[in-house]
Amino acid sequence: MPTLKWFPSQGSPRTFVLFKPVSTIGRALGNDVALPQAQLSETHAQVLFDGRDFNLEEIDRVGEILINGKKKRRARLVHGDRLTLGAADLVFSMFDEPHRSAPREESPSVTNEGGERPTMPTQHTVHQLAGVRKLHEFSQKLMTMKNVGELLEAMLDAVIDVTGAEKGLIILREDAYDSVGVEAAPDSTPVAKHTIRASRQVKRESITDPSGAISDSIVRRVLETGRPVIVSDALTDDQFGSSESVVALQLSSVMCAPLISQGHVSGALYVGNDRVKGLFQRTQLDLLSIFASQASLILQNATLLSALRADKEKLAAELGDKRFGEIIGACPSMLEVFRKLQKVATTDISVLITGETGTGKELIAREVHRRSNRATGPFIVINCGAIPENLIESELFGHVKGAFTGAIASRPGKFQAADKGTLFLDEIGELPLNLQVKLLRALQERVVVRVGDSRPEKVDIRVVAATNRVLEDEIKGGRFREDLYYRLNVVNIYLPALRERGEDTVVIAKALLSKYADELHSQVQGFTPQALAAIRKHSWPGNIRQLENRIRKALVLCEKSLLGVEDLELDQPGESTILPLEKAKEEFQRRYVLEVLERNNGNRTQTARDLGVDPRTIFRYLEREQNPMPSGAVSSGSPPSRPGPGDSRP
Repeated sequence: MPTLKWFPSQGSPRTFVLFKPVSTIGRALGNDVALPQAQLSETHAQVLFDGRDFNLEEIDRVGEILINGKKKRRARLVHGDRLTLGAADLVFSMFDEPHRSAPREESPSVTNEGGERPTMPTQHTVHQLAGVRKLHEFSQKLMTMKNVGELLEAMLDAVIDVTGAEKGLIILREDAYDSVGVEAAPDSTPVAKHTIRASRQVKRESITDPSGAISDSIVRRVLETGRPVIVSDALTDDQFGSSESVVALQLSSVMCAPLISQGHVSGALYVGNDRVKGLFQRTQLDLLSIFASQASLILQNATLLSALRADKEKLAAELGDKRFGEIIGACPSMLEVFRKLQKVATTDISVLITGETGTGKELIAREVHRRSNRATGPFIVINCGAIPENLIESELFGHVKGAFTGAIASRPGKFQAADKGTLFLDEIGELPLNLQVKLLRALQERVVVRVGDSRPEKVDIRVVAATNRVLEDEIKGGRFREDLYYRLNVVNIYLPALRERGEDTVVIAKALLSKYADELHSQVQGFTPQALAAIRKHSWPGNIRQLENRIRKALVLCEKSLLGVEDLELDQPGESTILPLEKAKEEFQRRYVLEVLERNNGNRTQTARDLGVDPRTIFRYLEREQNPMPSGAVSSGSPPSRPGPGDSRP
């Protein structure tokens, strides 16, 4: 039942139950709340219950009314409001306490305007309603507040309001202190194996000396048992009445609920009122436990964010070691790519980049250009498979006005645009045969002729080409000219598939998530352990492009802080294919050799020694990773496709 508690300057507080639709307050004895205070009017104010809310309004305009320190003439009362009428201090509560109140016999005669008695809320219902409202208010603050300290203080303010306590504290175990990922408050003080993280008092201010506001024995009991405790009168309590801290602090009403983190007690939520005995009830302890769960979640989120920040810093450090320009990789096959790229970049010879689709061939081409002597010149890209066949020649070499329908003006081609720079011919395997002849002539003579013109133009370019096709097979099928192949493939750089790059997959995934989370303004901070394991195991037929698309899609749709397996759609059946037994055996041997090689940081001799094989065996497995080429094509730093029996290079 709602109450008004009066705190006289002398004597014990007195509680008045508001059981009528209209309750008057004043110094006259006929008032429902009669207060012998000279500064009060005879009938100073009244409290009205409209079936839902309690409202305080003035009766005597001369009488002053303050609610929580602010002057009011009329206001809706909220649990915990502090009222000052004249010199009388009162507190409004949505539930009753042990009291001596006016006899209840008057209540049946009270009726509303329709002649019916208003339905008064029960103590349990009113208390639940107040608690739910405070939880709702605090949940709204959770949506907007980011600082952990501010969140904990806002939560303590809500707990104090809803319980009628004078103080509230968040206490953490010292052994769990580092794990929560937040610093202690400036006024925090270690107390008997626990530390005060946040403290608040009824005036919504931090407690000056929080260590002197709690009972060590009560807190210790909660931390040891993991169960909430409620004490109606600490000084006379059988368990805690003899405690030194209880006696020294003259404690009265105390509640304490544990903070549970991953099944372990990491701290406690403590509230108390040293002026009122029997203030707290069991329903309030249940509510305090709910708020304690909120505090645990806040601290766990702080732990998670701290771990993610550390992981992000670790990732940045790892990328520093594993990044080659814009390319990420540290597996043996990628280190071989970087070694070869570094050698050929400073020359002007043509490079052919091969590998499955989505492996990052354009990134390699850009890195070749960036490290070359032409880095200050243009880098021009043309996708030979994305341009209609009748326009490719014009795109490559340009055209003059009137050369064909729609040619309303002369325009240079990609060759001219790439002068003094690098021309990247992507998907070169898609180029029609009739244009392969013209491209061969342009590469040989460094001269191009625009469509519709007869005047040759000299160009100073370097050509880098790329394809996901096996050009040797295309040559055998008559779809690609062998002489053009040798002209383009002076040096071959083969990019391994993502599934063959081991731990690189996880590093690349984390780097992509960090990049696109910022671009898409996503709240996602990382991957779940299950997601990382699935990323490692997935075959990624689309390679890095597929991984990139999955992560971008997940960042847009995911509403959690961590991407899971389901967000990346990696739990779909039928991902792996069944191989013939002999093929599966070869695949296992190849992967195992590469794994051991990676453990040995690419040391072939040590790997051969560990596996008990000849170093040439390791050499052959590496050779297979580098896409063997026909004789005649020169590969910088690459072995011949069939090493002789005397080849024992490690």
